[in-house]
Amino acid sequence: MNLIILFVLTVAAIFLVAVVSSARLVQQYEQGIVFRFGRLLPGSRGSGLAFTVPLADRMVKVSMQTVVLSIPAQGAIIRDNVTLTVDAVVYFAVIDPVKAIVNVRNYQNAVSQVAQISLRSVIGRVDLDTLRSDREQINAELKAVIDGPTEQPWGLHIERVEVKDTSLPESMKRSMSRQAEAERERCARVIAADGEFQASARLADAAHAMAATE
Repeated sequence: MNLIILFVLTVAAIFLVAVVSSARLVQQYEQGIVFRFGRLLPGSRGSGLAFTVPLADRMVKVSMQTVVLSIPAQGAIIRDNVTLTVDAVVYFAVIDPVKAIVNVRNYQNAVSQVAQISLRSVIGRVDLDTLRSDREQINAELKAVIDGPTEQPWGLHIERVEVKDTSLPESMKRSMSRQAEAERERCARVIAADGEFQASARLADAAHAMAATE
């Protein structure tokens, strides 16, 4: 009798361990991808408690939240032959967890590499005035360029891209400062000359008026 009880308890313990080891908790913001002996099972597991086959299945959880990825500052030569550094932020999310896991290794690093190359390419096609005055156009172009190679093959969606900051070389900053100062001086001279011209014109009008009254 004792042996039967021991056997039942042993079986129950093994069953309990198997159930516990097969249970996986998937959060609300996640999707679970299951591989059975290395082969991908169809579909994905939604939020809640998911059960897998012990020793045979491996579950990979993929976050479906928006990822905010900072792009390190990149050096680029823009269209008017000015060298500068520019950094950006990419907002993206996984829309197909199977592609994000199966088709690319470390999709965050892959997006970072694509974004760095795209940032240098897009910035290299604009001039300094456009870069400083039309950020929205540049952001939209960057989004389209980065989204192209990542959405279909990798199951990612680039939500938006923001250029954060541009840094000019010190020599260029000094040159622009001198140019701005020279422009201010030129405007001041033009205003002064215009004032002198108007004053001389009024004096001439006054002299003609006095001569006419004599």
